[in-house]
Amino acid sequence: MDIVIIVEGKNDRSRLKRVVTEEVDIFCTYGTPGTLQVERLIKQVNGREVYIFTDNDSSGKRIRGILRDAFPDAEHIYTRRGYPGVEGTPEPYLLAQLEKAGLGEYLVFPEPAPALERWSKEDQI
Repeated sequence: MDIVIIVEGKNDRSRLKRVVTEEVDIFCTYGTPGTLQVERLIKQVNGREVYIFTDNDSSGKRIRGILRDAFPDAEHIYTRRGYPGVEGTPEPYLLAQLEKAGLGEYLVFPEPAPALERWSKEDQI
């Protein structure tokens, strides 16, 4: 399945690239897209399945509306109100939202932090 995620800006794209596989293309609107930018996105998408992931603020909602018109069959992914946009969404919540959208096979989970080893008295000598 070829998929594309459309986000607002390059920081959002950088954030998502850390948690999805390389086979997922992430395109940016670079703010509120005009007609030319929407046409460019349609060409880049080229019939692939589209996921829209914009911020939960007035600008993000406006952009989501424009993209909804351009990509009526797109899936929508939402970040929680109060997070400072997609780029500021904590990774665990970001991963949960992407998984909820059905993108589990494309996710890259961070390595768990190594456990602290216990020191025996012999190790301290």
